[in-house]
Amino acid sequence: MYAITLITVLTLIVQGCHMGSRMVASLFAIELGANPFLIGALISVYSVFPLLLAVYTGRIADRFGARYPMLGGSAIFSLGLLLPFLWPKLPMLYVSAALAGIGFVFFNVAVQNLAGALGPPEQRTRNFSTLGLGYAAGQMIGPLIAGYVIDYHGFTFAYLCFAALALLPVTLLARNRSLDVPRHPATADRGSALELLRNAALRRAIIVSGLVVTGMDLYTFYVPIYGHSIGLSASTIGTILGMSAAATFITRIALPALTRRYGVEAVLSSAMFACAAFFLPFPFIQFVPALLALSFGIGLALGCGQPLTLNIAYNYSPPGRSGEVTGLRLTINNITHISVPLAAGALGIALGVAPVFWVNATLLATSGYLSRKAG
Repeated sequence: MYAITLITVLTLIVQGCHMGSRMVASLFAIELGANPFLIGALISVYSVFPLLLAVYTGRIADRFGARYPMLGGSAIFSLGLLLPFLWPKLPMLYVSAALAGIGFVFFNVAVQNLAGALGPPEQRTRNFSTLGLGYAAGQMIGPLIAGYVIDYHGFTFAYLCFAALALLPVTLLARNRSLDVPRHPATADRGSALELLRNAALRRAIIVSGLVVTGMDLYTFYVPIYGHSIGLSASTIGTILGMSAAATFITRIALPALTRRYGVEAVLSSAMFACAAFFLPFPFIQFVPALLALSFGIGLALGCGQPLTLNIAYNYSPPGRSGEVTGLRLTINNITHISVPLAAGALGIALGVAPVFWVNATLLATSGYLSRKAG
């Protein structure tokens, strides 16, 4: 229990810095004169290297264990967040996003593989739900910290704060040498990562995971733009995003009981259909309490996606390739991380905010249909 608690705390810190820095990057880019397409490109840069490196990172985690990728990833992540403090220019935001993405993927693949390997298989749902609490808490705290630091101390100081926080996992991992998973030497018959997609259940879980990530990306990308367009302060925008993360936290506490009673497929499907409904009215509302309520509902629904798809993907992983499967899952997720902000930025310029939310509702409804068979 100590190990899963520790990695959940580490995940909270890294995820909080990641989500907070994405919000800082979006709003700082607006301040520096970037249009929605350039902002979308900036957010996409966070996922370019994770797209390229996720499967490779998974193989490293399978072969050498989780601790070193987590340690090195945290250090690179911290460096990336420090650069905009030292050179506060728009081009440097793109460099920062690239380094943050590299560091984040090394940490993320390794920590998810570690969570699946801790304890017997019957504890896996609990482990992933507990780890999901770290992600949810980070998603809640990161934007809140970003909003208030920006309002009171500015954008560059916000980057400095997140860079300092990201050093905490480096210190904790350096002091806990026993925090690791069994290692699996490379074998000649490992095969291509794409061959893993021949497993229908694994393939569906990965597709649903990508659609859930799409929903969250569009939400975190367009809420700051929409909030800015209707005159909301950075702290109010951060509170709206934080409300979604708070609901996600609640969902993940209840998730083991929900899945035991209703089943994984039913919970996933119902959550995705509900989330699609919450997105439909969002761009027509300017009343902050109503936006907070919708954000809470979106968080309740989206909060089911990550732990359940992680659990399914890990359960269908071939022996010794769980890290590689985790990396493949994140590769598909990062395709959406890159394409969705770019497409949404272009769509937003051409048609405005509302169609972006409606497209997202359609994608989430599709994931609701597919998730009926995800397990």
